[in-house]
Amino acid sequence: MSIKKIVVTGANGQLGWELSQLATQFPNYDFVFADRSQLDLSKPESIESFLLQIAPDCIINTAAYTAVDKAETEQELAHTINATAVGEMARVSKQLNIPFITFSTDYVFSGNAARPYLPDTMLEPVNYYGTTKAEGEQLALAANDATIIIRTSWVFSWHGNNFVKTMLRLIKEKDSLNIVGDQKGRPTYAKDLAIATMQIVEQLNIGHTIKGIYHYANTGETTWFGFAEKIKELAHLTCDLHSITTAQFPTPAKRPAYSVLDTKKIEAELQIKIPDWEKSLQDCIQQLSNQ
Repeated sequence: MSIKKIVVTGANGQLGWELSQLATQFPNYDFVFADRSQLDLSKPESIESFLLQIAPDCIINTAAYTAVDKAETEQELAHTINATAVGEMARVSKQLNIPFITFSTDYVFSGNAARPYLPDTMLEPVNYYGTTKAEGEQLALAANDATIIIRTSWVFSWHGNNFVKTMLRLIKEKDSLNIVGDQKGRPTYAKDLAIATMQIVEQLNIGHTIKGIYHYANTGETTWFGFAEKIKELAHLTCDLHSITTAQFPTPAKRPAYSVLDTKKIEAELQIKIPDWEKSLQDCIQQLSNQ
């Protein structure tokens, strides 16, 4: 298979944007970056004509409904974008006989585990957002068995809205902050995930068969409190941070207490080296300070 043209959905999101920054390093591909104004996943009926018009050799879907708490009330919209539209993109990619890469979340698991989640661990979503992402996975795999699903967690970037940028702003504004300290996971730098995604594309392009579910998150695990402390330290800021429990910070959508993803499969099968989250956080904060 020869990949020349790649459609990337969700061009303005963290991952879509990081892929657009990487694109110049891959001059052998013709990238088409589509944002919501060009391809609105809340209208799945528009997907087929959009994709057939472009006739790509690969689809990378980075678009998603990610407002976890709002998903509890905007259920129809969240389901349309995260499940129906994903199934439709997979169906069209099957029709075109091309690879389909899409992204999922640690929220498809219960959060009750004591060891890292494997790609084949049973799905047990903890909230409605997780339910829509789990269904999106199942619809995509049913529509196209050559689908590649990459589950990730705690994504941050120097573009878009994320925990790192929120913390930097709040730490500068406030004398003290309460941060949840009893949820554990692996932060993921969108730039590193974009690099790994392009490594997968390169392997597909030389004929490797890659399909199914993989996990990708930066190495090392922490809590939101530990994450915030590291942000404060690397940015050389002062603010009193206090660790609180999930029960002390109620949210409309339940959060998993433990959502550490096991990434051995992607590392071993696809020879992808994953950087440590603290090193990647340092790079992100450096980029933000250069702006």
